[in-house]
Amino acid sequence: MPGKQFDLGGVIVATTLPYKADSSAPAGLAVDYDRYAEHCDWLIGNGCRGVGPNGSLGEYSSLTDEERRRVVQVAVEAVDGRGLVVAGVHGAGWHQAKRWAELAKEDGADGVLALPPTLYRASDEQVVDHYRHIAEVGLPMMIYNNPFDTKVDLVPQLVAQLAEIDEVVAVKEFSGDVRRAFEISELCDIDIIAGADDVLLELMLDGAVGWFAGFPNTFPAESVAIYEHMAAGRYEQARELYKQLVTVFRWDSRTEFVQAIKLGMDMVGRFGGPCRPPRGPLTPTHEKQVRAAMERAISGIAALSSEED
Repeated sequence: MPGKQFDLGGVIVATTLPYKADSSAPAGLAVDYDRYAEHCDWLIGNGCRGVGPNGSLGEYSSLTDEERRRVVQVAVEAVDGRGLVVAGVHGAGWHQAKRWAELAKEDGADGVLALPPTLYRASDEQVVDHYRHIAEVGLPMMIYNNPFDTKVDLVPQLVAQLAEIDEVVAVKEFSGDVRRAFEISELCDIDIIAGADDVLLELMLDGAVGWFAGFPNTFPAESVAIYEHMAAGRYEQARELYKQLVTVFRWDSRTEFVQAIKLGMDMVGRFGGPCRPPRGPLTPTHEKQVRAAMERAISGIAALSSEED
């Protein structure tokens, strides 16, 4: 089973997508591919294991087909073999998801991330059928459990069924229920990947081997440090750094996570910028909350750094 040897350990970042003003583009915003390439390069340069284009954070559902394919191509070119490119291939049905997987393979992605059917509350049998068809492309696949958005919950018993597919090598666990890690491990041999930023420590303690992450778009070096401390058993060091960031990390599990992470990037001197519809700007209340959480994180990191010096 060659797919089972695919190593997803480390911090793989579900990348945000920058836009630039263009009246001819959808909603007046064109994808800024140059800035996106620079962002992917910056993440790899800060120690991240790889990037994940066309995830929910990358606003894949707001892109044209041409844009969606080009995003993967740019990520592959920017990473240039220095890390992994795990492309989101989410689709309403397997025929769409499989086609995105075929294009990802053609364009050089190392693996794919796939939700169950996105617009239909599929039965277990339909979910298994969905993933079997995507697997026919032959790329290693991380299945993605996000019951909030898809209304399909990949419970441990269903994950065990999916783990029988050779190409299914990992599950991105976003349910927030850290108790599932042990149950999944009891039922099957599949890598568990932390899928929500604010349960990273708990899931790694329970056996998660990687982190498919959101806020490392804003704090890549610090996030890599947390992961490496956890992987090496330096739990106290990890906890102290994590405490500085967890307040803002909680926004990774909120409806407004894309806008929150982009605002966080703006606040640390990166470019986050606007989102395409249906995502609008944060409300004044939410913006105030995100800014307060970010300021707490920035000052906490600075305080830790001064103590180390």
